[in-house]
Amino acid sequence: MKSRKSAGLSSRSCRDYLEHLQVHGIKLGLENIKALLADLGDPQESFPLIHVAGTNGKGSVSAMLASLLSRHGYRVGLYTSPHLVRVEERIRIGERLIIGTDFCRLLGVIRRRIGRLLKDGRLTAHPTYFEVVTAIALLYFRERGVDIAVLEVGMGGRFDATNVVTPIASVITSISRDHEEYLGKGLARIAREKAGIIKPWVPVVCGCEKGVARAVIERRARAVRAPFRRVFDRPGRFRAVKTSAGYQFHYNSGRGVYRFKPGLRGYHQGRNAAMAVAAAETIANVWKPLVPARIIAGIERARWPGRLEIVSRRPDVILDGCHNEEGARALARYIGDFVPGRPILVFAAACDKPVLRMATRLFPLARRVILTRFPSPRALDPAQMQRILPSFKAKTAIEPDPMKAVSLAMVEAGRRGTVVVAGSLFLVGEVKRCWRRLMR
Repeated sequence: MKSRKSAGLSSRSCRDYLEHLQVHGIKLGLENIKALLADLGDPQESFPLIHVAGTNGKGSVSAMLASLLSRHGYRVGLYTSPHLVRVEERIRIGERLIIGTDFCRLLGVIRRRIGRLLKDGRLTAHPTYFEVVTAIALLYFRERGVDIAVLEVGMGGRFDATNVVTPIASVITSISRDHEEYLGKGLARIAREKAGIIKPWVPVVCGCEKGVARAVIERRARAVRAPFRRVFDRPGRFRAVKTSAGYQFHYNSGRGVYRFKPGLRGYHQGRNAAMAVAAAETIANVWKPLVPARIIAGIERARWPGRLEIVSRRPDVILDGCHNEEGARALARYIGDFVPGRPILVFAAACDKPVLRMATRLFPLARRVILTRFPSPRALDPAQMQRILPSFKAKTAIEPDPMKAVSLAMVEAGRRGTVVVAGSLFLVGEVKRCWRRLMR
């Protein structure tokens, strides 16, 4: 019998296989992931789960939920996407990432299963990158005996690979326009896809404001008799007090009053924290008791890289992975509230993103904008971006190399200034990957 260590792929083979999986692109549907997990003994049925979907905020809410559950002494699995620097970031227990040897070992197991399933005709096509990594996460959580796991939806909900689970609670954070080429045009269609995670009788916590998206989600919940909870159901439940050090938030859940200052920066993170509180109360009703003081401690100590993350001082360098109009609006509010003067903005975007709407939110706040790109075929060429944004041409410069762009921005900002790097999580990931080299 092979040892655990020898059963997996080498680090190089692991990387090569993952790169090969990228050619399968994005494929929405559940047949393949169901077949693969069934062959693995359905690991997702071995522990309770919380399933988190939404356009924006789902990663932050997932991180807060994992943090507050960990504060109660539970062994908590967390699965998120995308990663910033390395794939292991997607899978963690508590604050520890899966180690590379475990990741490669489990990838080796899954690769062999895929080969056999394809040969036997039990898979209709080769699983995608996301399906394979989802299977690794669920297998790892079962192997390590987690008490509970938090799963972030990758895209949409209804046909997302994570939607094979039956959770103890579902959370839908927000609905805005993103990935419309996959999810459909307009808020109603996007909401319908996100609402696909709602399961019969499983309680739903919804952070959407009143409107078409919330109506669609609520209608789906009624159809399957899932208890539905609105986080922001009336004025006054949630309020923020701005201080020089950030926001203090107050949330009246209807069951208690919570006061907190999240470990994550920005007004929008206060709303995310309120969603985490409401979700925690819901989890406590259907699973195990949770203590308000520990809920708050978990929210205040949660960390989530690449979201208004300050990586340097003098000048301040802020990384934010906003990649759609709602994200740009949240970043713009933070700049207006807490960034003195006008920052230098380093900006890149994927070619399928609403660049004009994002630029309209962010570019007027900047003294200078340096357009760049990240190393991916999905990246929009900065020269093309400049042509899309003729009204901003006078304040934009082009530097295709992202690290040179950041370096130029830091020089222009000066020691008392601020550099904001934004527009894509892929750009943030590339800057984080190369940051030490830049600072030598």
